[in-house]
Amino acid sequence: MCGYSRVSQVVEPRQSLFHSMAKKKKAPPVGPAALPFEAPINDVRTRLAELEELAQKTTHDLSEELQFYRERLERLTDEIYSDLTAWNRVQVARHPNRPLTSDYIEQLCEDWIELHGDGVFGDDRAMVTGLATILGHKVMLIGHRKGRGTKDRLACNFGSAHPEGYRKALRKMRLAERMGLPIVCLVNTPGAYPGVAAEERGQARAIAENIFEMFDIKVPIIVMVIGEGGSGGALGVGIGDRVGMMENSWYSVITPEGCASILWRSAEGKEKAAEALKLTGTSLLKLGIVDKVVAEPTGGAHNHKTEAVQLVGRQIAAWLDELGALSTEELMRQRDLKFRNIAKAESQMLAAAELPAATEPLTAVEEPVADVLQVDPPRGGVPKPSQNPTEELK
Repeated sequence: MCGYSRVSQVVEPRQSLFHSMAKKKKAPPVGPAALPFEAPINDVRTRLAELEELAQKTTHDLSEELQFYRERLERLTDEIYSDLTAWNRVQVARHPNRPLTSDYIEQLCEDWIELHGDGVFGDDRAMVTGLATILGHKVMLIGHRKGRGTKDRLACNFGSAHPEGYRKALRKMRLAERMGLPIVCLVNTPGAYPGVAAEERGQARAIAENIFEMFDIKVPIIVMVIGEGGSGGALGVGIGDRVGMMENSWYSVITPEGCASILWRSAEGKEKAAEALKLTGTSLLKLGIVDKVVAEPTGGAHNHKTEAVQLVGRQIAAWLDELGALSTEELMRQRDLKFRNIAKAESQMLAAAELPAATEPLTAVEEPVADVLQVDPPRGGVPKPSQNPTEELK
């Protein structure tokens, strides 16, 4: 027994030492849902976290090393996020840790009272509506709800609303009009739900009715794209006196993947499609489609949730003060004029684009129409034209 106890005393410490060495050899973890272009940032962040943990366990002064990595992290984050492509911003807008409508309700809204149902079919969880107070302003809040976690996201259809969601939103807008409350819409959806059931219940009609009716709502309407602004799903609650976007959000008639699949029959060209769609805040601000791009903290809203939410809240409050000073007649006149002027964006885009001449031959990338359609000749060959036109009439 004495020999066994001595062996165990020697072996057990060595085993624990081997286990600790094995743990140290593991690859350092990266941030949750790290984006591909964020790899250098997460590498420095991981080293900084390890150094901070070591500094708590040792008596050595590591202040200089910690300061070096903190400065490097800040500098590297600023360099990368100051030069993001359109596709990079789409990726940031879809980040799972990005603030959602539920985060804005929790951190920004006081006296929140959720209102349910469309009065016709049911209550769509992908669209949340309710009464709230934002920085002293009583409002009707309407927003897309994506959900956190797999179960919640499935229940919310990942933010893609059904027709009853848009009818619920319109019903609450009319209630806000009767109560004299301004309306705040938070847009964050890849698009309206495309399922068969949604089409059977009138998806297109519900969105069209919302767009039509929102022009006639006689209270201020503020729209803020906080993440994704996809197609008619965004436009269904996207008509407002002031339309804003967060810096790393996107707003477009179609997703980059969908555009690439139509044009090149593959989603591989999504980066090129994102650039061509002009879907970022900077591009849309130049075209006059949005009124303001709200800057995000360096590193994106997903790394600074509270600060990003407060920035959006302050912009909404400033717009509410501005629109509150207008008469109803002036409010309606400016809203109508705003969206009429957006039509000028098309002529500006055509003038800025380098369109090829109509007489240019087809390039190697383009395909002749006949090859694409693959039109087969009729049976018996192509008929020859008749010499006597009267015979053809017979």
